[in-house]
Amino acid sequence: GDLNHLISATMSGVTCCLRFPGQLNSDLRKLAVNLIPFPRLHFFMVGFAPLTSRGSQQYRALTVPELTQQMWDAKNMMCAADPRHGRYLTASAMFRGKMSTKEVDEQMINVQNKNSSYFVEWIPNNVKSSVCDIPPRGLSMASTFVGNSTSIQEMFRRVSEQFTAMFRRKAFLHWYTGEGMDEMEFTEAESNMNDLVSEYQQYQDATVDDDGEYEEEEEQIQDE
Repeated sequence: GDLNHLISATMSGVTCCLRFPGQLNSDLRKLAVNLIPFPRLHFFMVGFAPLTSRGSQQYRALTVPELTQQMWDAKNMMCAADPRHGRYLTASAMFRGKMSTKEVDEQMINVQNKNSSYFVEWIPNNVKSSVCDIPPRGLSMASTFVGNSTSIQEMFRRVSEQFTAMFRRKAFLHWYTGEGMDEMEFTEAESNMNDLVSEYQQYQDATVDDDGEYEEEEEQIQDE
C-alpha cells in the first residue's frame, strides 16, 4: 500500500501543473522538450520529498532549502541507480505549496553551483523549476523531481547482464520462439540496449571542448 502511495504522490506531483493554477506553470510537452536533449536518452529518474510516514505528515514543518536537499538526495530517488555515479544532462523540480518563487530559484542555483561536477557543463541552465500553489493533501509543501541522469545506465547494465546470462543458456526462450519470435530479435534487442548504455557513457564523458575538436577534424578532412 505504501509503495502505491509513493508512486501516486510522485505522479501527482509531476502532473500538478496541468491540474492546478500556479506561479510558474509547466505542462508535459514543455517537460519533455526541456528534459530530452537527444531522442534516445529519454529515461528519467524521479524523486519525491518529503518522504514521511502517512501518520506523521501533519506534524512535519518544512522549508524550501530542506525540500531541495531531500529532493536531490540519492536516497529519495525511485530508481535503482545512484545519481552520484553519473551526471545530470537535464532536470526538473516541481514545488507545491505556498512559497516564494525567488527562494525556489535561489535554491536551484545553489544546488547547481555546489554540485557543478554532477551536471554536464555543455547544457547551460539545465535545471527547470515550476511552482504550484496547491500542496498535496496532508502536507503544507512538497516537491517532485524528474532528472535525466547518465547514471541510469547502471540499471540498463544490470538488465543486460541478467539477460546475457539467461540467453546464453537459452532459458525461457522456447515460450517466445513457440509464438513465432526469432532468436535474432533477442540479439538485436541486446545490442540496442548496449548501444544505449554506450550513448549515455559518451555524453557523461563529453566536455564543452569536444565540439571544437570535431570541427577541426572535419576542416582537416575537407582540406585534404
